[in-house]
Amino acid sequence: MFDRDVEWSELTAFAENPEPGPSLGVVSGRRRQGKTFLLDSLAEATGGFYFQALEASRSESLAMLGRAVAEYTGSAVPHRPENWSEGIDLLFDLGREAPTTVVVDEFPYLVRTDPSLPSVIQAAIGARTGRHLKRSPRLLLCGSALSFMGGLLSGTSPLYGRASLNLVVHSLPYRQAAAFWGIDDPRLAVLTHAVVGGTPAYRRDFVAGDVPDGLADFDDWMCRTILNPVSAIYSEAPYLLAAESELRDRSLYHSTLAAVALGNETSGGIAGYLGRARTDVALPLTILRNCGLVTVEDDAFRRNRPRYRISEPLITFHHAVVRPEQAAFDRHRTEATWQRSQNTFLSKVVGPHFEYLCREWVLEHADPETFGGMPVRAAPGTVADPSARTSHEVDVVVHGAIGQDSGILLSVGEVKWNRVMDLHDLARLRNILGLLTARGIDTTHAVPACYSGAGFSPDLRAAEGRGEVVLVGLERLYRGE
Repeated sequence: MFDRDVEWSELTAFAENPEPGPSLGVVSGRRRQGKTFLLDSLAEATGGFYFQALEASRSESLAMLGRAVAEYTGSAVPHRPENWSEGIDLLFDLGREAPTTVVVDEFPYLVRTDPSLPSVIQAAIGARTGRHLKRSPRLLLCGSALSFMGGLLSGTSPLYGRASLNLVVHSLPYRQAAAFWGIDDPRLAVLTHAVVGGTPAYRRDFVAGDVPDGLADFDDWMCRTILNPVSAIYSEAPYLLAAESELRDRSLYHSTLAAVALGNETSGGIAGYLGRARTDVALPLTILRNCGLVTVEDDAFRRNRPRYRISEPLITFHHAVVRPEQAAFDRHRTEATWQRSQNTFLSKVVGPHFEYLCREWVLEHADPETFGGMPVRAAPGTVADPSARTSHEVDVVVHGAIGQDSGILLSVGEVKWNRVMDLHDLARLRNILGLLTARGIDTTHAVPACYSGAGFSPDLRAAEGRGEVVLVGLERLYRGE
């Protein structure tokens, strides 16, 4: 188990709660994050029961559950529950003698064939008389369908207010992902993370432990793993969409994701790419957000201009690089096609991903003294320049709290992946601060910041020494504060 100490601590505390009576926990997260491994390990460590549902009919699922319980209890004759009231009663009986971990994985499969199941569980948990008081199952429901799992405990759900644990298993943060892959070179770490993100299963299960052996091996590694049509990871991105039952018109959702992957961050830009009205893209974007495939954040300076970003790097990579060249990759014309896609990879995948990692660094690793206060928000922003009749994109806008004031502007920052930054970049940031001051925004605490994957000029380093700018390179991104 790698870097899941917090999740493991929460799960064991839930399972070992000595209070009598049933307890309910919900575990969710995108696919391949290690939820099943965590819960199977928990059941084994606590002597509990683990059941993984399959896509099956209601009667077959109940029969499989009965056989699994019989195997767990050592019963010679499998139980045959006729409905889910009997099935849940069977599970709760496992906690008759002591608190017992009871895991039901892939829970959405079961509800798909019997929508009354959450109500049945609610009734069993709410029973506080007779033999029900003597049963103490620690019931954990797990699933990867984020839209469904997110609504399982909502105000309209029968299970609202019933769960004492609601655990989301996220991808590994970027520094931990580099350690998990055994990558010490921060430049190689960014390139790899821009493709596979922090999903643990991709290293061991999907590329069989094949890790790029330094920067010189990165292109060859891409060709023999990610872009190899016979490898498991090659078709993973389309599968992630196919596994979401809410995405019915898949062509529309693939096109919407392609629009975002190719740099269209706003609803207007996405609609323009699709050739549709802006109102037509509201529903697919909402569903993609509910499924956890897309996230949205407000522009730092324009609250009515939300920006959309794909949550899973592999999906961004697929829609920006693989999908436009699908036929060539499928025919194993890998090396030439990959070389032809380099500009797209760097501009549409690596560059925006590096910007995202820089914002993550601000929130997760930057020392409060770096910006003169504790950062509470890091987001991209747009600043209008009326005199020039244009606007400026700002990659990293940092807001924070100083004393009793909240939301104060701490920094505006520029990010460049493949270019050495110099005094021209600092001048641009100073100009943006001047525009913000003219708009009445308090910039007295704001410092310019330059983030680069290629380094900084000597003059810019000298400006850093004078306290005029904050510089964040790859070493600081991965090892510094």
